[in-house]
Amino acid sequence: MDQDQPGPAVSPSSDVNASYHRLRTEVEKIVVGQRDVVEQLLLCLLCRGHAVLLGMPGLAKTLLISTLSRAMNLSFSRIQFTPDLMPSDITGTEVIEEDRGTGRREFRFVKGPVFANVILADEINRTPPKTQAALLEAMQDYHVSVGGTQHHLPRPFFVLATQNPIEQEGTYPLPEAQLDRFMFMIHVDYPQEDDELQIIKRTTMRREVSVDQVLEGADIETAQEMVRDVPVADHVIRHALGIVRATRRPGRDGVDDRPDFVRQYLSWGAGPRAGQYLVLGGKARAIVEGRTHVDIEDIHAVAHPVLRHRLILNFNAEADGVDSDELIDRLLDHVGAEGVGAGTQAARVLRTASE
Repeated sequence: MDQDQPGPAVSPSSDVNASYHRLRTEVEKIVVGQRDVVEQLLLCLLCRGHAVLLGMPGLAKTLLISTLSRAMNLSFSRIQFTPDLMPSDITGTEVIEEDRGTGRREFRFVKGPVFANVILADEINRTPPKTQAALLEAMQDYHVSVGGTQHHLPRPFFVLATQNPIEQEGTYPLPEAQLDRFMFMIHVDYPQEDDELQIIKRTTMRREVSVDQVLEGADIETAQEMVRDVPVADHVIRHALGIVRATRRPGRDGVDDRPDFVRQYLSWGAGPRAGQYLVLGGKARAIVEGRTHVDIEDIHAVAHPVLRHRLILNFNAEADGVDSDELIDRLLDHVGAEGVGAGTQAARVLRTASE
């Protein structure tokens, strides 16, 4: 993904803000609670990103995604990943078709379920790497190649993959390089007590609720372009860069000025995509809040879904019960509200820029 250049100041942020709240209203007709999950899904959509949803079964992940596609008048496709699923089961295949008039036979491409606007890749870690790679290639290139012919996917194109966090037998975990292609990893937790009470009430009574189509695909693409036009000050970009670089091992200069807790618990840090997605996610959050500039708090607001699947923890973290979210909390506190922390990579980046 290319680094965004600061664009012209945008004024239609109120339109995106209004569209965002209309979408939320429609989704909340069906899905109770999970406000943070809904917000992160919509931010990811506005950034043209893809997301992994990590949560236990029965937490309405499928219902949430299908409701979102209905509210946007987008085509929706659910792919249930299984160990015997083949790449062609996702992308489509060529079949021989005979013309009854001439008797001539020719190949015709039959599109697979990946040809939809919103894709739910259910339990993506239950299928072999070859099939996983077919979906991830489509995510990256926005087309499918079959028989030497490219077939372009519809736009907008949004992939949401789900994983069960505890049941790992017979699974094929996505490699870190493939997880890196997902903009967000979103944790779907159990609902609050009051929300769960409403869920039980709603689902055990006769109740019909219609979801209005408040946006078209063209509206989403327009909003995605507006997000890219949101300007970002250099100090905010440097702050995002400082957060990312503070997670990495020392480079060629050999100076290891990472925080102590990073050296203790982290095997590998985040790559350049993390910095790009922090800034892009910050742009989306700013514009849905009705602002035309990105603040440091916007970067912090998207730091957890951007970084949690890009930080590779070591045995020390597992032994001490430290997870990636706790490490991100410490990292944000260490870098500080102004993006400077004495002795950190962030400070070194700022010093180098000033020189």
